[in-house]
Amino acid sequence: MVWEKVLEKFKEIFGSEGEIGVYFAPGRVNMIGEHTDYNGGHVFPCALTIGTYGVARRRDDQKLRFYSMNFDHLGVIESSVEHLTPEKEADWTNYPKGVIWAFGEKGMKVEQGMDLVLFGNIPNGSGLSSSASVEVLTGFILRDMFGFDVTNQDLALIGQYSENNFNGVNCGIMDQFAIAMGKQGHAIFLDTATLKYEYAPIKLENAKIVISCSNKKRGLGDSKYNERRAECERALAMLQETVNINSLGALTWDEFEQYKDVIQDDICRKRAKHAVYENQRTIQAVEDLKNNNLADFGQLMNESHVSLRDDYEVTGIELDTLVEEAWKIDGVIGSRMTGAGFGGCTVSIVKNEAVDQFIEKVGSAYKDKIGYAADFYVVEIGDGPVRLA
Repeated sequence: MVWEKVLEKFKEIFGSEGEIGVYFAPGRVNMIGEHTDYNGGHVFPCALTIGTYGVARRRDDQKLRFYSMNFDHLGVIESSVEHLTPEKEADWTNYPKGVIWAFGEKGMKVEQGMDLVLFGNIPNGSGLSSSASVEVLTGFILRDMFGFDVTNQDLALIGQYSENNFNGVNCGIMDQFAIAMGKQGHAIFLDTATLKYEYAPIKLENAKIVISCSNKKRGLGDSKYNERRAECERALAMLQETVNINSLGALTWDEFEQYKDVIQDDICRKRAKHAVYENQRTIQAVEDLKNNNLADFGQLMNESHVSLRDDYEVTGIELDTLVEEAWKIDGVIGSRMTGAGFGGCTVSIVKNEAVDQFIEKVGSAYKDKIGYAADFYVVEIGDGPVRLA
């Protein structure tokens, strides 16, 4: 069991006395609905059975001692609940620190410190939300440890609040929501404008979800993520002079085509087109799934990638290579980039009999073209955060 190794490491570093809790929060993959969450649109993510394991113990003083098995060269990083500010040298610990800070901002001040050891089996920087997984996990641990009266949905909102305001990444709600609210065998059809959601079963009788990790690292904060968001906001402001809408997600395809010329900037018009069309694709995709129409769902995934490549311009040669090679293989139902883009991962639905061939052929073509290898993960859809021991 993975968590037993993390517990062992905790005892080795911090000792075995006191009450020690073992926890898990998943990673997530978004099946369709990319860059719609901050545009008031719909998303369709699911939690995975890979994620972040945490072993934690409350302290009697105010000290925070954090250790990650993924960054063991950094050793134990110390800080205090009294001085919660983002610091470059704090590295990955800015994520749990941000959540502790956010609890305080919401009127739930954490007065005591903790010892925490983390291990994630999500590839770091892959776009499967390792940071949001750490945020939700930290919130879940704080709730368990200090008895705070918060729901899983609250944990998602607190995680997003901390990432926006402590870590300076202007992310939408999708990642934290998918992780906090995950349900085995289901994706979450979430309206990000209202937080209304429903669980939709993902029935893949003869197929698997395969994540292809480009191994091109990117940091959300210094990628063009905030730039894309600003371009969409400019497009919305121009539209609002003519149309009474609160978000790009409020427009249908036809309405966008009717009013698009009021967006006088070509780049902003392309970004808005993606946001509107992707939202409508996501609504359609969920209908297709409900009708057991996996082929049409896959086609919408493919169209999503083309839009992210051409209109939103967030793919890059690595993700395009993974997707375009996937499209060549018989048995691939759909394939697209997932996450913020500029590196990270693709998600593909692949018929069982084609999975091995997919990994071999896409992997080989990718290495030939890019010069280094991609990694492949055949994943299952799992539940939200849990205490394991």
